Amino acid sequence: MGLISEFKTFINRGNVMDLAVGVIIGGAFATITKSLTDDLIMPVVGYIFGGADFSRYFIRLGDLPAGFKGNPESYADLKAAGVAMFGWGEFLTVFVNFLILAFVIFLLVKAVNRLMSKPEDAPAGPSEEVLLLREIRDSLKK
Repeated sequence: MGLISEFKTFINRGNVMDLAVGVIIGGAFATITKSLTDDLIMPVVGYIFGGADFSRYFIRLGDLPAGFKGNPESYADLKAAGVAMFGWGEFLTVFVNFLILAFVIFLLVKAVNRLMSKPEDAPAGPSEEVLLLREIRDSLKK
């Protein structure tokens, strides 16, 4: 029964529930960020650099398998067929997605740190009360 009660105590802590909420919100936020990257930012970047989809930029390293029926210029078709590729365009998309997510999290943490109250600095020396109590103590010793 000790293990079950310890587990129950662990689950009832506020930190576990906060973590669970954070993971769920983080997953939803990652979906929004992925859509921002895939649907808004990368098409503009792709348009500037001559293509609407960065995933089409890759270097095929392996041969096409026998009986390959997909498009040999499609990253998704080649990946599904198990062809070895250097998919730098897809990596670039994921990397931009990461940078956006990291920057937004940085801004959120910065905002939360501003909102949280800062602990007061401890006085450099002993307080007046401590000094007075020391004087009384020393007087009583005499």
